[in-house]
Amino acid sequence: MDHISIASKSQENIHVQSKIDDFFNRFQIGTLLHRCGVRKRHGHGVRSLTQAIFTLPFVGKNFFRGIVINKDLAFGKDAAYQLLKGTTYNWRRLLLCLGQRLHSFFSRLTDEARETVLIIDDSSYDRSRSKLVELLCRVYDHSTRRYLKGFRMLTICWSDGVSCLPLDFSLLSSSEAKKRLCDSQKVIDKRCCAHQRRKEAVVKATGHLETMVKRVLSTGIHAQYLLMDSWFTMPATVTALAEHIDVISMVKKTPKVFYRHNGHQMNLMSIYAQLKKRRGRAKILASTLVQLKGGRLAKLVFVRDKRKKDWLALLSTDTTLSNEDIVRIYGKRWDIEVFFKMAKQHLKLAKEIQCRDFDALIAHTSIVFMRYMFVVYQCRVETDHRTFGDLFYFCCDQVSDISFIEALYRILTLAADQLRKIGNFCEKTASAFIDAIMDTALQCVGLSKNNLVMNPES
Repeated sequence: MDHISIASKSQENIHVQSKIDDFFNRFQIGTLLHRCGVRKRHGHGVRSLTQAIFTLPFVGKNFFRGIVINKDLAFGKDAAYQLLKGTTYNWRRLLLCLGQRLHSFFSRLTDEARETVLIIDDSSYDRSRSKLVELLCRVYDHSTRRYLKGFRMLTICWSDGVSCLPLDFSLLSSSEAKKRLCDSQKVIDKRCCAHQRRKEAVVKATGHLETMVKRVLSTGIHAQYLLMDSWFTMPATVTALAEHIDVISMVKKTPKVFYRHNGHQMNLMSIYAQLKKRRGRAKILASTLVQLKGGRLAKLVFVRDKRKKDWLALLSTDTTLSNEDIVRIYGKRWDIEVFFKMAKQHLKLAKEIQCRDFDALIAHTSIVFMRYMFVVYQCRVETDHRTFGDLFYFCCDQVSDISFIEALYRILTLAADQLRKIGNFCEKTASAFIDAIMDTALQCVGLSKNNLVMNPES
């Protein structure tokens, strides 16, 4: 049995390597590396070096096991470290170029009527066990509600509701020198990318938002809306971003931020108190128009928060959207949260390699983003029939967002599977119970159970 297991695992690794080779060839990543200055004048080629590091989590190895002590590789550990620590390598441009090519591929599979969005958010980059990492500082982690040593990773992604592409990022330290635990001591040329990244690291997150959006849009990547969390939603910031793209964002409840409503400067709570709310158990309680800085109109939508028996507020600079559409489009912001979790738990972000050099952190993070692009590409190819060729492209519909009926059907099926594992399970009773729920739900939308089975995306 052990020999069979080892042989099966070896075949899986060969299969994974084949898919990675196809990804690198199809999107010409070797050429992109050369164009972005990631090149070597002597020694091993950068494509094979990058691909070896890129492959590590897909074959179950970390940097030490897969690169440092791996005698089967054609290059040594010094070549890999030299690649990661290069000061002239433009990893940002590489990510944007690769994202642009994948965006073109996904756009062909996406109907023009579907909204595409850019999403901006930040997440903690944990280096709690480090002491001498360049520009290391103490940052506040909103998920654990405590401070840790590391960086803030400000990220911008593109999404069509099915596929999410991370396009750019900045690793942010503290803007105050006294809060940084370790300053930069590396001597570098001020004209290179490494110096620019270090300058950006000590700028506040809000100072990067407009620059990142303009940089992404200038590559030809198309999106109708920019989605943000409440941490970035300030009237001046929204006004500046709305010059380039319409913004939909959550609004923070604070008495210090004011909007012009009915000729008066009012905070969010005062505006909500003046509005007439919908009765009953309505999910959308009220909406109104306000003026931001510079006189730009925006729409505020107040939504019921069932977790705290309270309300939440969304802001949209596109005042022609209905309340329901604003809430629905903002729901696509969840894609970036999925990306953060996937990158940290499965793609080894900040865990795979323990370098102290800031350039190595940038290179490692860029390669992790490329890994996620590869995963997204493979998922789309395997689930969207229109990627099989022109015949399937014209005969099949585009992949749609999951519907309520399909979600309900999946949940009930999974619940039945769990009951079977527990034991003492009455198959007839459970089947009758699930059928009764599904029949009632399907009658509400005018479908039959057969239609759901044959066409789960209806």
